Amino acid sequence: MKVRGEVMREITIVSKNELGTLASISEALGGVGVNIEAISAYEKDKSAVFRIVTGDIISALKSLSRIPGLQINESEILVLNMMNRPGELGKITRKLSNRGVNLESLYIVSKKEDYTQVAIKPAPGYFDKAREVLNL
Repeated sequence: MKVRGEVMREITIVSKNELGTLASISEALGGVGVNIEAISAYEKDKSAVFRIVTGDIISALKSLSRIPGLQINESEILVLNMMNRPGELGKITRKLSNRGVNLESLYIVSKKEDYTQVAIKPAPGYFDKAREVLNL
């Protein structure tokens, strides 16, 4: 199994789970010309959690910092290009699991005809080991 990938930056936002929060975040980014390349949004313990990948992290962070009530964190993620066929995600996650790498999050960034890009955020303390296991 050969995996191609790269290290990218992800913005994690935690806020109160209130009506319109995602709209405010999206409008703030769009208002400064920042395109969202990937996003994950979910509720956890009555908070809203957003994970955003963008090509302009500096402008995104500056824009988001103007919205009150957001906890904003920037961190590294691994974005993998894997074959677009059944079982490929299982191979990658099994390899990581067998080597003791725990994951904090995983989501699809994009899907093409021949490959799928997946964002993997190893749990704290596992980033370097995940890179080693995946040969990145």
